[in-house]
Amino acid sequence: MSDYVILIPARRAATRLPDKPLRPLAGRALIAHVVERARRCLGARVVLAVDDPAVAEAAGEVEWVLTDPSLPSGSDRIAAAAQALGLDAETIVVNLQGDEPFAPPEAPPRLAGLLRESGCPVATLARPIERAQEIFDPDCVKVVCDRNGRALYFSRAPIPWARDHFAHDQLRIPEGGLWLRHIGIYAYRAGFLAAFARLPISPLERIEALEQLRMLEAGEAIAVGRWESPWPAGVDNEADLARAEALLRGSMASHAPASG
Repeated sequence: MSDYVILIPARRAATRLPDKPLRPLAGRALIAHVVERARRCLGARVVLAVDDPAVAEAAGEVEWVLTDPSLPSGSDRIAAAAQALGLDAETIVVNLQGDEPFAPPEAPPRLAGLLRESGCPVATLARPIERAQEIFDPDCVKVVCDRNGRALYFSRAPIPWARDHFAHDQLRIPEGGLWLRHIGIYAYRAGFLAAFARLPISPLERIEALEQLRMLEAGEAIAVGRWESPWPAGVDNEADLARAEALLRGSMASHAPASG
Protein backbone atom coordinates (compact mmCIF):
# COMPACT_ATOMS: atom_id res chain seq x y z
CA MET A 1 0.00 0.00 0.00
CA SER A 2 1.43 3.39 -1.02
CA ASP A 3 1.74 6.23 1.50
CA TYR A 4 1.31 8.85 -1.24
CA VAL A 5 1.20 9.20 -5.02
CA ILE A 6 3.92 10.85 -7.10
CA LEU A 7 2.31 12.32 -10.19
CA ILE A 8 4.73 13.44 -12.89
CA PRO A 9 3.32 15.96 -15.38
CA ALA A 10 5.12 15.56 -18.71
CA ARG A 11 4.11 17.83 -21.55
CA ARG A 12 5.35 17.01 -25.03
CA ALA A 13 4.24 20.41 -26.36
CA ALA A 14 6.89 22.32 -24.39
CA THR A 15 7.75 25.68 -25.96
CA ARG A 16 11.38 26.19 -24.89
CA LEU A 17 12.45 22.62 -25.67
CA PRO A 18 10.15 20.88 -28.18
CA ASP A 19 9.48 17.20 -27.47
CA LYS A 20 11.26 17.69 -24.14
CA PRO A 21 10.16 14.44 -22.40
CA LEU A 22 11.30 12.43 -25.43
CA ARG A 23 14.68 14.03 -25.87
CA PRO A 24 17.51 11.49 -25.56
CA LEU A 25 19.63 11.69 -22.43
CA ALA A 26 22.45 9.18 -21.91
CA GLY A 27 20.75 6.69 -24.21
CA ARG A 28 17.21 6.99 -22.83
CA ALA A 29 14.38 9.51 -22.99
CA LEU A 30 14.51 12.32 -20.42
CA ILE A 31 11.21 11.20 -18.91
CA ALA A 32 12.59 7.69 -18.29
CA HIS A 33 15.27 9.17 -16.01
CA VAL A 34 12.64 11.14 -14.05
CA VAL A 35 10.52 8.01 -13.56
CA GLU A 36 13.58 6.12 -12.37
CA ARG A 37 14.23 8.84 -9.76
CA ALA A 38 10.63 8.74 -8.59
CA ARG A 39 10.81 4.98 -8.10
CA ARG A 40 13.60 5.49 -5.58
CA CYS A 41 11.24 7.41 -3.29
CA LEU A 42 10.08 5.47 -0.24
CA GLY A 43 6.40 4.61 -0.01
CA ALA A 44 5.37 6.10 -3.35
CA ARG A 45 3.04 5.03 -6.14
CA VAL A 46 4.39 6.58 -9.35
CA VAL A 47 2.07 7.76 -12.15
CA LEU A 48 2.73 9.82 -15.28
CA ALA A 49 0.32 12.55 -16.41
CA VAL A 50 1.00 13.01 -20.13
CA ASP A 51 -0.46 14.93 -23.05
CA ASP A 52 0.67 12.31 -25.60
CA PRO A 53 0.84 8.50 -25.26
CA ALA A 54 4.28 8.58 -26.90
CA VAL A 55 5.65 10.12 -23.70
CA ALA A 56 4.39 7.21 -21.62
CA GLU A 57 5.80 4.73 -24.11
CA ALA A 58 9.23 6.38 -23.89
CA ALA A 59 9.14 6.20 -20.07
CA GLY A 60 9.03 2.41 -19.98
CA GLU A 61 6.90 0.30 -17.65
CA VAL A 62 4.98 2.87 -15.59
CA GLU A 63 1.36 3.66 -14.78
CA TRP A 64 0.07 6.66 -16.75
CA VAL A 65 -3.00 8.74 -17.57
CA LEU A 66 -3.70 10.94 -20.61
CA THR A 67 -4.56 14.60 -19.93
CA ASP A 68 -5.73 17.48 -22.11
CA PRO A 69 -2.79 19.20 -23.88
CA SER A 70 -4.48 22.60 -23.43
CA LEU A 71 -4.34 22.57 -19.60
CA PRO A 72 -2.70 25.83 -18.42
CA SER A 73 -0.28 24.54 -15.74
CA GLY A 74 1.38 21.51 -14.23
CA SER A 75 -0.96 21.65 -11.23
CA ASP A 76 -3.99 21.62 -13.55
CA ARG A 77 -2.54 18.55 -15.30
CA ILE A 78 -1.97 16.89 -11.92
CA ALA A 79 -5.54 17.69 -10.88
CA ALA A 80 -6.91 16.10 -14.06
CA ALA A 81 -4.76 13.03 -13.51
CA ALA A 82 -5.89 12.67 -9.88
CA GLN A 83 -9.51 12.83 -11.00
CA ALA A 84 -8.91 10.25 -13.74
CA LEU A 85 -7.31 7.93 -11.18
CA GLY A 86 -10.29 8.33 -8.83
CA LEU A 87 -8.06 9.23 -5.88
CA ASP A 88 -9.69 9.67 -2.49
CA ALA A 89 -9.91 13.31 -1.37
CA GLU A 90 -7.42 12.70 1.47
CA THR A 91 -4.78 11.05 -0.72
CA ILE A 92 -1.48 12.94 -0.70
CA VAL A 93 -0.22 13.76 -4.17
CA VAL A 94 3.35 14.93 -4.84
CA ASN A 95 3.90 16.84 -8.07
CA LEU A 96 7.37 15.97 -9.38
CA GLN A 97 8.17 17.90 -12.56
CA GLY A 98 8.85 15.84 -15.67
CA ASP A 99 12.11 17.67 -16.36
CA GLU A 100 13.88 16.83 -13.07
CA PRO A 101 16.18 13.87 -13.85
CA PHE A 102 18.32 14.56 -10.77
CA ALA A 103 15.60 15.27 -8.18
CA PRO A 104 16.72 14.01 -4.72
CA PRO A 105 14.64 10.90 -3.90
CA GLU A 106 14.33 12.00 -0.27
CA ALA A 107 12.40 15.15 -1.26
CA PRO A 108 8.94 13.66 -2.08
CA PRO A 109 8.55 11.73 1.21
CA ARG A 110 9.73 14.79 3.12
CA LEU A 111 7.11 16.92 1.36
CA ALA A 112 4.38 14.39 2.09
CA GLY A 113 5.39 14.55 5.75
CA LEU A 114 5.38 18.35 5.75
CA LEU A 115 1.86 18.36 4.34
CA ARG A 116 0.63 16.06 7.10
CA GLU A 117 2.35 18.02 9.88
CA SER A 118 1.49 21.53 8.72
CA GLY A 119 -2.23 21.07 8.22
CA CYS A 120 -1.95 23.18 5.05
CA PRO A 121 -3.58 22.03 1.81
CA VAL A 122 -0.31 22.60 -0.08
CA ALA A 123 3.37 22.16 0.75
CA THR A 124 6.48 23.03 -1.22
CA LEU A 125 10.22 23.58 -0.77
CA ALA A 126 12.65 26.49 -0.94
CA ARG A 127 16.38 26.80 -0.46
CA PRO A 128 18.60 29.71 0.65
CA ILE A 129 19.84 31.85 -2.22
CA GLU A 130 23.61 31.68 -2.42
CA ARG A 131 24.42 34.17 -5.19
CA ALA A 132 23.17 37.73 -5.55
CA GLN A 133 22.63 37.17 -9.27
CA GLU A 134 19.81 34.75 -8.42
CA ILE A 135 17.89 37.46 -6.62
CA PHE A 136 17.70 39.53 -9.81
CA ASP A 137 17.13 36.59 -12.19
CA PRO A 138 13.45 36.38 -13.26
CA ASP A 139 13.85 32.65 -13.92
CA CYS A 140 14.69 32.23 -10.23
CA VAL A 141 11.36 32.34 -8.38
CA LYS A 142 11.65 33.88 -4.93
CA VAL A 143 9.36 33.20 -1.97
CA VAL A 144 8.80 35.19 1.22
CA CYS A 145 7.40 33.35 4.27
CA ASP A 146 5.77 34.29 7.55
CA ARG A 147 7.20 33.26 10.94
CA ASN A 148 5.34 29.93 10.75
CA GLY A 149 6.95 28.96 7.44
CA ARG A 150 3.90 29.69 5.31
CA ALA A 151 4.24 31.49 1.99
CA LEU A 152 3.33 35.17 1.89
CA TYR A 153 4.18 35.66 -1.79
CA PHE A 154 6.09 34.20 -4.72
CA SER A 155 7.66 36.40 -7.36
CA ARG A 156 10.13 36.56 -10.22
CA ALA A 157 11.10 39.98 -8.88
CA PRO A 158 13.74 40.51 -6.13
CA ILE A 159 11.78 39.99 -2.90
CA PRO A 160 12.14 41.04 -0.20
CA TRP A 161 13.59 44.29 -1.56
CA ALA A 162 16.41 45.40 0.75
CA ARG A 163 15.96 49.11 0.09
CA ASP A 164 19.09 50.51 1.74
CA HIS A 165 21.39 47.63 0.78
CA PHE A 166 20.38 47.33 -2.88
CA ALA A 167 20.56 51.10 -3.34
CA HIS A 168 24.36 50.84 -3.27
CA ASP A 169 25.22 47.14 -3.60
CA GLN A 170 23.54 44.53 -5.79
CA LEU A 171 26.52 42.18 -5.91
CA ARG A 172 26.22 40.79 -2.37
CA ILE A 173 23.34 39.10 -0.57
CA PRO A 174 22.19 41.11 2.46
CA GLU A 175 22.48 39.48 5.87
CA GLY A 176 19.46 37.94 7.52
CA GLY A 177 18.85 34.75 5.54
CA LEU A 178 15.51 35.95 4.15
CA TRP A 179 16.25 35.30 0.48
CA LEU A 180 14.81 31.97 -0.64
CA ARG A 181 14.58 30.33 -4.03
CA HIS A 182 11.41 28.36 -4.62
CA ILE A 183 11.83 24.74 -5.70
CA GLY A 184 9.01 23.73 -8.02
CA ILE A 185 7.89 20.55 -6.29
CA TYR A 186 4.55 20.39 -4.44
CA ALA A 187 2.45 18.13 -2.25
CA TYR A 188 -1.33 18.47 -1.99
CA ARG A 189 -4.41 16.54 -0.97
CA ALA A 190 -6.35 15.20 -3.96
CA GLY A 191 -9.46 17.00 -2.73
CA PHE A 192 -7.65 20.33 -2.81
CA LEU A 193 -6.47 19.66 -6.36
CA ALA A 194 -10.06 19.17 -7.49
CA ALA A 195 -11.02 22.53 -5.97
CA PHE A 196 -7.94 24.23 -7.43
CA ALA A 197 -8.77 23.07 -10.95
CA ARG A 198 -12.16 24.78 -10.71
CA LEU A 199 -10.59 28.16 -9.92
CA PRO A 200 -10.08 30.58 -12.81
CA ILE A 201 -6.54 31.73 -13.58
CA SER A 202 -5.97 34.61 -11.16
CA PRO A 203 -4.65 38.11 -11.98
CA LEU A 204 -1.35 37.64 -10.14
CA GLU A 205 -0.87 34.19 -11.64
CA ARG A 206 -1.33 35.68 -15.11
CA ILE A 207 1.10 38.56 -14.45
CA GLU A 208 3.90 36.47 -12.91
CA ALA A 209 3.17 33.20 -14.76
CA LEU A 210 3.24 31.35 -11.41
CA GLU A 211 0.39 28.91 -10.72
CA GLN A 212 0.97 28.92 -6.95
CA LEU A 213 -0.28 32.51 -6.86
CA ARG A 214 -3.73 31.22 -7.82
CA MET A 215 -3.65 29.29 -4.55
CA LEU A 216 -2.60 32.28 -2.46
CA GLU A 217 -5.12 34.59 -4.11
CA ALA A 218 -7.83 32.07 -3.22
CA GLY A 219 -6.76 32.34 0.43
CA GLU A 220 -5.11 28.91 0.66
CA ALA A 221 -2.08 28.38 2.91
CA ILE A 222 1.15 26.97 1.46
CA ALA A 223 3.67 25.41 3.85
CA VAL A 224 7.27 26.01 2.77
CA GLY A 225 9.99 23.62 3.92
CA ARG A 226 13.62 24.74 3.79
CA TRP A 227 15.90 22.59 1.68
CA GLU A 228 19.43 23.39 2.79
CA SER A 229 21.35 21.40 0.16
CA PRO A 230 21.81 22.59 -3.44
CA TRP A 231 18.91 21.48 -5.63
CA PRO A 232 20.03 19.89 -8.93
CA ALA A 233 19.06 21.92 -11.98
CA GLY A 234 16.25 20.70 -14.22
CA VAL A 235 16.15 20.64 -18.02
CA ASP A 236 14.53 23.69 -19.64
CA ASN A 237 16.58 24.23 -22.79
CA GLU A 238 19.28 22.78 -25.05
CA ALA A 239 22.10 23.97 -22.78
CA ASP A 240 20.49 22.25 -19.77
CA LEU A 241 20.13 19.05 -21.78
CA ALA A 242 23.81 19.09 -22.76
CA ARG A 243 24.82 19.71 -19.13
CA ALA A 244 22.62 16.82 -17.93
CA GLU A 245 24.11 14.56 -20.59
CA ALA A 246 27.63 15.38 -19.41
CA LEU A 247 26.67 14.73 -15.78
CA LEU A 248 25.08 11.38 -16.51
CA ARG A 249 27.88 10.26 -18.81
CA GLY A 250 30.40 11.22 -16.15
CA SER A 251 28.48 9.32 -13.48
CA MET A 252 28.23 6.24 -15.70
CA ALA A 253 31.97 6.38 -16.41
CA SER A 254 32.85 6.69 -12.71
CA HIS A 255 30.78 3.58 -11.88
CA ALA A 256 32.11 1.48 -14.75
CA PRO A 257 34.31 -1.50 -13.75
CA ALA A 258 38.03 -1.00 -14.23
CA SER A 259 39.49 -2.70 -17.30
CA GLY A 260 42.31 -5.24 -17.13
